[in-house]
Amino acid sequence: METNTQTKEKKVAKEIQAISGAEAVVKSLIAEGVDLIYGYPGGAIMPVYDEFYKFQDKIQHVLTRHEQGATHAAQGYARATGKVGVAIATSGPGATNLITGIADAQIDSTPLVCITGQVASHLLGSDAFQETDIVGISTPVTKWNYQITKASEIPTIIAKAFYIAKSGRPGPVLIDITKDAQFEMLDFKYKKCTSIRSYFPVPKVDFNKVKDAANLINNAKKPMIVFGQGVIIGEAETEFKNFIEKANIPSASTLLGLSALETEHPLHFGMVGMHGNYAPNMLTNECDVLIAIGMRFDDRVTGDLSRYATQAKVIHFEIDPAEIDKNVKTDVAVLGDVKETLAQILPLIDKNNHQQWIQKFKDLYQIEYDKIIQKDLSPTKEGLTMGEVIHQINNVTKGDAIVVTDVGQHQMIASRYAKFNKTRSNITSGGLGTMGFGLPAALGAKMGKPEKEVIAIMGDGGLQMNIQEMGTVFQTQSAVKMVILNNEFLGMVRQWQELFFDRRYASTVMTNPDFITIAKGYHFKTKLVTKREELADAVAEMLASKESYFLEVRVEKEGNVFPMIPTGASVSEIRLD
Repeated sequence: METNTQTKEKKVAKEIQAISGAEAVVKSLIAEGVDLIYGYPGGAIMPVYDEFYKFQDKIQHVLTRHEQGATHAAQGYARATGKVGVAIATSGPGATNLITGIADAQIDSTPLVCITGQVASHLLGSDAFQETDIVGISTPVTKWNYQITKASEIPTIIAKAFYIAKSGRPGPVLIDITKDAQFEMLDFKYKKCTSIRSYFPVPKVDFNKVKDAANLINNAKKPMIVFGQGVIIGEAETEFKNFIEKANIPSASTLLGLSALETEHPLHFGMVGMHGNYAPNMLTNECDVLIAIGMRFDDRVTGDLSRYATQAKVIHFEIDPAEIDKNVKTDVAVLGDVKETLAQILPLIDKNNHQQWIQKFKDLYQIEYDKIIQKDLSPTKEGLTMGEVIHQINNVTKGDAIVVTDVGQHQMIASRYAKFNKTRSNITSGGLGTMGFGLPAALGAKMGKPEKEVIAIMGDGGLQMNIQEMGTVFQTQSAVKMVILNNEFLGMVRQWQELFFDRRYASTVMTNPDFITIAKGYHFKTKLVTKREELADAVAEMLASKESYFLEVRVEKEGNVFPMIPTGASVSEIRLD
């Protein structure tokens, strides 16, 4: 008869098995719930790819056409789902090609785990073929990185990587694995990481600070909220909505905060920042209490810091202590998970009525509507505007699609006019402003949320930064809807040249290829729109399609995005023309 000791020994023997480091990588990813990876193979990572081949029934690898495309696709997947995105590449140029996407993920707080192959450990530092110090290169733009030289480290380091990437304020992590570690055998046992000594990703809430914040809010005559992506990352949308509705406080979003609150909520007055809405920008310098929730006071939001909300008491709800007082001095800092801190403050908040103050926002919105919005959405001039394209898309989607934007004028127009009814439906490159983000990020979003309509809004410049990822869209048969707003310019730079450099259009004119022919080469359904009367039917046809679709719209060449806060100006110096 078998003893208890023998039973335990058999159980342990089952849990521990000798496998290669490469197999351990794949099994560790599966243990973390990863079922989708973006990447590009090469010599130094080939053992891991061989294991992907064996485990393709459990984990899907998507071959992007460039490693940068892999990181952006993983970002789109992470932003749409809230899960950790995963990208993988070989050593040398494969690894360095990941850096732009990693830097983008770092500044936009996107959870990524990037895995790179590396030359064998005995070759490290010898300038071997395709060797780069990717740990040194990536250190400034990762939340954490690590080089594995022994197979036995693989399960522990991967578990730690996923925990760090997702916990607290999320961010990218890079793991570099030498080729010999991929071949080496180890006794494999995987345990998820739930804590790390001296790493405290979520600060403990100081309830006295919560009470201080509530006191300031209850006594405010002109309170205003600016909310950011922290609300979305913290899954605090319900708590946030309950908070603003009870206190009846006018609110405005950062670029990345869009979709945390539905666009047409009566207390949502648009977006702050360089191309944000007139009312919240102007009234930032009139409010008496400014409540920042899950945002970092980026320079594109604040303008001239010396003239930003100097009259206001500032309350900052934030998970990252490094952001407190970094740019704007706070009167009350409420550190902690925003889902928890908003839940704690709600019972302390008085029901309020700020109707006269709210009316100011409405009055200023009307000025912006008359001077800008009406002309953008319902123009009378001959050329098509970017705004009317977004407006037509809204008419069909009713705000239920995921909108992924590239970077430039189209990004600002889409952010101003797209309707967002559901959280995680606005995906864009904010802090780094990476052209080429849109197409691969839309692919990642669509593969993460296949049931959702995903629309990539791009300019002719941004599309060509990663145009090769059309091949990945085609190979995966992902029904991404691609909309190109073609003005034959690098539009945002051209606008600055027009306004601040006497129309000296230095290197911003684009001589473009025939985009429709290229799209047809990838077997996409296509449509070219050059006239206003063609637009509605083309948009309807695109969104009715069950397959990927490429829509090019020729928009006015020298259209500008207003309002605009010039660089170095105060938010209250916002220009309407």
